[in-house]
Amino acid sequence: MSKSLNLIKTNALNPKVWVVIGVSVVGIVVVAETLGRRRKVKADGRVDFCAFIERFELLPFPQPPPPAARQPLSGLTFAIKDIFDVKGYITGFGSPDWGRTHGESEKTAVVVTLLLKNGATCVGKTVMDELAFGITGENKHYGTPINLKMPSHIPGGSSSGSAVSVAAELVDFALGTDTIGCVIIPASFCGILGYRPSHGAVPMIGVLPNSQTLDTVGWFARTPSILHRVGHVLLQLNAVEPRRARRLIFADDVFQLSKVPKLKTLHVISKAIERLSGYKPPNHLNFGQYIASRVPSLKGFHEKSTNLENRTSILKALSSVMISLQRYEFKTNHEEWIKSVKPRFGPGVSDSVLQAISITHDNMKLLYKVRTEMRAALRSLLKDDGILVIPAVADHPLKLNTKKGYSTEFHSRACVLSSIASMSGCCQVAIPLGKHDQHPISISFISYHGADKFLLDMVLDMYDSLQEQANIASNSVPLPDTNGNMDASEFLKEKVGSSHYVTINTNASLIENVLVYMSFILTMCTIVQFSCATTIFHHIMHKFASLPLFHC
Repeated sequence: MSKSLNLIKTNALNPKVWVVIGVSVVGIVVVAETLGRRRKVKADGRVDFCAFIERFELLPFPQPPPPAARQPLSGLTFAIKDIFDVKGYITGFGSPDWGRTHGESEKTAVVVTLLLKNGATCVGKTVMDELAFGITGENKHYGTPINLKMPSHIPGGSSSGSAVSVAAELVDFALGTDTIGCVIIPASFCGILGYRPSHGAVPMIGVLPNSQTLDTVGWFARTPSILHRVGHVLLQLNAVEPRRARRLIFADDVFQLSKVPKLKTLHVISKAIERLSGYKPPNHLNFGQYIASRVPSLKGFHEKSTNLENRTSILKALSSVMISLQRYEFKTNHEEWIKSVKPRFGPGVSDSVLQAISITHDNMKLLYKVRTEMRAALRSLLKDDGILVIPAVADHPLKLNTKKGYSTEFHSRACVLSSIASMSGCCQVAIPLGKHDQHPISISFISYHGADKFLLDMVLDMYDSLQEQANIASNSVPLPDTNGNMDASEFLKEKVGSSHYVTINTNASLIENVLVYMSFILTMCTIVQFSCATTIFHHIMHKFASLPLFHC
């Protein structure tokens, strides 16, 4: 005790100490408020990481009596994006103004009914980008779902709440929609599996449209088994199909867009298939050159992109066609409502909506022709046994509330990758491969339109081997926090800046630990809204349980 008192006396005149103490006192008040809200959340029996807009329970249809087999999804829970109709509930489309101007749905979406008939229980609707017009997952009205891998970063969208509900183990699987990467991107950022089926393979009846030519129902899961089971239900697949050889094709030029080294990804996948039967050695391809030769209608769009790098200009032209197609169909679907209601959107969504309803389209037939040629080109490339391998995303998740300039570049690069599956209508899956540079990473496999069972079977076959090799690759280079959560000290350094960063030393004195810990609490609590801070606080307490402060 005397030693601690001497330490306090020694530092009593140090102004830095008093600054920290003052900040800590404020932090205590913030924590008290947070704890109060946490107790309220516990009283309600839920902690949802800001994933849900609305909670309810739709019980599955009655199960057949024995000796009939149990339904394939029996005992599983799922959440749905706020874009699917549920009888008796308003489909909010991620926008309070939309919900205010629309009534309760009279029918339940076909896909939701399919899941209920096969034994699953629906537990609520999840947060999304407004009108499904965004890929960051942020929503200024309902709050942004927390990316548990990197809490200070975006979860990805537009199906952000569905992805987070799965990553946080609140449900076994969740439904989203994918128009321009809206399932693949959040799956990658949240470190889970995400599946975009072949366009038109899953019924869209009872799903609000963004762009019908690009829209698909997609789903998230933590395990390949559940991803596979949900796929069989939604796609109504045959249980048995002859096994085919599998041929992986690496799009080398596309990997140049990614911040993850291509050689590392190639090594992990090559090692994974070495131990599996039925896989041919990987092939390599310059995908941009292939598309340029097989999609002649892109030539006019390509000429407008001559100032871009040659290696990616054709892919950026494809991306621009996708965005034009989305805007045209979005305008057709929603222009009248937007002009009459004048809804209030978040900054990013507002810009996208304004561009969509303001633009004129003179060459729509050419846009649809590009889509037709893309599907034929992928079918010719992949045949019956091919899998195109590309990065799931180009960049690491942005920090929350990133400035517009960085966000625009991020969006542009993300859409280049998304355009391959979106514009061809091919099926696509995102598979997590651990972390690189402290960020979650995923690989993406694309197969030809209609090859959904082939792709889902391959994920089931490869997944364990991929994870094993990804873990070996990660452990070969020292990386902090290998369990998939952002290290607490890195999080603090990121938020308060390196010039003010103090490493928490577990051998430091009690008073130093108290001061640094309370400052850390304050920093964490100011990062997110109070409604979400309770969850962060829980993780902080767990992280810091081993500090001397807790063992005095």
